[in-house]
Amino acid sequence: MRRALLALFFLVATTLLVLAAALRLRYGGGSAYPDLTTTPLLDESALEVVVDFPEPIGNVAVSADGRVFFTVHPESRPEEHRLMEWTGDGARPFPSAAEQRELFDTALGVVIDRSGRLWTIDHGNHGLRRPRLLAFDLATGKVVHDHAFDRAIAPRGSFLQDLRVDASGDKIFIADLSFWRGRPALVVYDVASQRARRVLERHPAVMPQDWVITTPAKRMVFFGGLAALKPGVDGITLDPAGDWLYFAAMAHDGLYRIPVRDLRESILSPRVLAQRVERFSDKPLSDGLTVDLEGRVYITDVEHGAVLRVGSDGVLQTVIRSTRIRWADALCFGPDGWLYLADSALPEVMLRSKRHIRSAAPYHVFRFRPPTQG
Repeated sequence: MRRALLALFFLVATTLLVLAAALRLRYGGGSAYPDLTTTPLLDESALEVVVDFPEPIGNVAVSADGRVFFTVHPESRPEEHRLMEWTGDGARPFPSAAEQRELFDTALGVVIDRSGRLWTIDHGNHGLRRPRLLAFDLATGKVVHDHAFDRAIAPRGSFLQDLRVDASGDKIFIADLSFWRGRPALVVYDVASQRARRVLERHPAVMPQDWVITTPAKRMVFFGGLAALKPGVDGITLDPAGDWLYFAAMAHDGLYRIPVRDLRESILSPRVLAQRVERFSDKPLSDGLTVDLEGRVYITDVEHGAVLRVGSDGVLQTVIRSTRIRWADALCFGPDGWLYLADSALPEVMLRSKRHIRSAAPYHVFRFRPPTQG
């Protein structure tokens, strides 16, 4: 009996060691990334608080008339509301409190198109449930588009989490970060037909590299170092003319772009489409992206609480950097040249207890005006 128990013990221990080694081989390891920030164009005093909220912020979207919307970050496991509008009286659920659980599960990405529709993308708890794309008429709050993705487009382990709408409003581009599944891709969705297709899956431009994200608060490793936060394609954005889709994997040293006309052509083979991808510039380990009217791409730096930008010359400039920013997440331009920044404070949120998350409050959306020159 004793021998049998010892044999069972060694079998279990060996199995656990093999599983731990496999987990670390797939998800762990990584090197430190160099600091690419330069002297900021703005002093951190230019950073204004727009939203002061007791729960972690996800993404932010600002309408042409200045209405501010944000998601409550799904990694914080919100128990009540998921999508909020910030008003003069604080935050209110959008479109209503009663509709939150019916409409939202793990909503994260949010964007407003040129027709005044607010779009949200819900990853369905990493694809374990049905990821869902919703659009709301801002004037009425009514749902004007509703689509649940099937497993071919959003399989288990997918993470549909950022989106952009092209200028015509008939195509949606979505980033599948795919951390656990390890097959990141872009999703191209046709609004009229409600058909979607995955493109550039596992292309080097959407895959993470072997970097470990380190913030002042935390080195982003988990389970005793068996897993590190090394996500694939995350931020995406469109230039003002709608000619280029820019995209970047979080744990990657490059910012890439691809012509929108090529993404719209469903007849292009994967090989041909892959050849249309261009490396645009270097970048920090990043999360959100956006573009200004001059076509300069703004990139968050999640390690240094900063926002950088790069123009056609490929030279990175640091626009602003502040210790107040705990995780520079999503970016969105609003009226009058204001750039809004959602600070999700992920080191205080990911795999943290509800008690810890509450203790790290409040959470913020900031804004600042980037200089037009420089």
